[in-house]
Amino acid sequence: MLKNAESLLISYVEALRPIIYIHHFDFKTIDLMLKKISYSAKILEFNPALGAVDFHNKTRLVSSAEQWDLKGFLESVLDEGYDYPLFVVLKDVHPFLEDPAIISLLKMIAERNMYQEDFYATVFIVASKLVIPGEIGDYITIFEVPLPDETEVAHIICNFAEGYQIEVDPDTLGEISISFKGLNEFQITQILNLAYQDGGIIDKGDKELILMEKEQFIKKTGMLEMVPLKESIDDIGGLEILKEWLLKKSKVFKNLDKAIKFGVDIPKGIMIVGMPGCGKSLTAKATAQLFEIPLVRLDVGRLLGKYVGESEENMRRAMKLAEAISPCVLWVDEIEKAFAGVGSNSGNEVTTRLFGQFLTWMQEKENTVFIVATANDISNLPAEFLRKGRFDELFFVDLPKEEERRNIIEIHLKRRKKWNKSIDSILLIKETEGYNGADIESIIKETIEQAFINGYSQITTDHLITTIKDTKSISVTLKEKIAQIRKTVVDMDIKLASRSEIR
Repeated sequence: MLKNAESLLISYVEALRPIIYIHHFDFKTIDLMLKKISYSAKILEFNPALGAVDFHNKTRLVSSAEQWDLKGFLESVLDEGYDYPLFVVLKDVHPFLEDPAIISLLKMIAERNMYQEDFYATVFIVASKLVIPGEIGDYITIFEVPLPDETEVAHIICNFAEGYQIEVDPDTLGEISISFKGLNEFQITQILNLAYQDGGIIDKGDKELILMEKEQFIKKTGMLEMVPLKESIDDIGGLEILKEWLLKKSKVFKNLDKAIKFGVDIPKGIMIVGMPGCGKSLTAKATAQLFEIPLVRLDVGRLLGKYVGESEENMRRAMKLAEAISPCVLWVDEIEKAFAGVGSNSGNEVTTRLFGQFLTWMQEKENTVFIVATANDISNLPAEFLRKGRFDELFFVDLPKEEERRNIIEIHLKRRKKWNKSIDSILLIKETEGYNGADIESIIKETIEQAFINGYSQITTDHLITTIKDTKSISVTLKEKIAQIRKTVVDMDIKLASRSEIR
């Protein structure tokens, strides 16, 4: 892939692209690439700390005063681009790209390169931060160095292992290579060094180190949120059809390397629709735990910016980041609120564009990003979002039926070590008709608190029923909304998450 990148960079130079903005942090990698493609070109380098430096040995050049500041350096370039081709490498100069004098000089160099036959000077701006001045935006070509693909990652691992005389079995190599996807060569080497120092070997246990590095990735950008994994699929009461479906898909994600080689289509994701407090968010968390991959949450509201185009750029970066840290579960909670009004006259233009971006990405994305989208009501979502191919399956989560309520009651009592055989679960099931999972959890928490305050050593069925009588169920407080959601689900023929009929 890096060879393809070099070829693309050469094509930009030969096409007289005057300013190439290389958005990257690893200057050593960029230096090697520029050196390979320079051929007979002379390379001039500038950085704000040292001024003009020798590109090859990075020593400061002090032959003339103008080499100490960017303005003077660029003025000298105007006189040097005639006798031989020039590569002008400007590193970390993005803070100066709002200076009218700097912008003017860059524009002059760009125009001479494009329109004067005897002037050859290609400017390379190399920086980890992307700053594009509007005045010269048309002259700038953005170039991003692609990350290593799985084959290149495997090659990096093998080279490292060979250097330290470590054996890496083929299964481990395949799995680790997929886990490393989204990291650059520098980051991969750093983790391999850490793994070697930790145990002197490279094995599947090193996936935890890779996850920690990717978590750093996420924290630095602020675009996505890494969600800690505490819940398991056993914490979900009921939803047996949905859980069985996830268990099947987990076999693919737990063996991604083998599945891909076998020709399996990697699952894209699911939409979970249903009542508030019925386990949709819990399922998103349990899915990542089950698949043994990280869970990241996308909050569309966090992406909204105050400048024109900023929101769209943030969405692009968030989607790119999700792919970079894959395999992962991308959780979009209450997606109907994130894209409220899309497709109607009340829809915000920015929200509509973000929705379009998200749709396109879903269609074209790297498939090791498994989407879990949750929604309470999808009646106002555009039909194209729900069509076949966006998601592998749409599931409806209704209020828990009797057996599911029993499971939920037992799960919460056992988690808090308050379950005892004297508790009449049959009676509790009858008393909690119309309650959702969140209602039931709240009842149990309140009962345990009251038992502690009143000095009881354990809780009884009567204690729980007393709390139930004082708690209004969701079926009472949101009666009309629930009826509307159920009607939408029936009309759209969405698959049930439980073995029960819609009431």
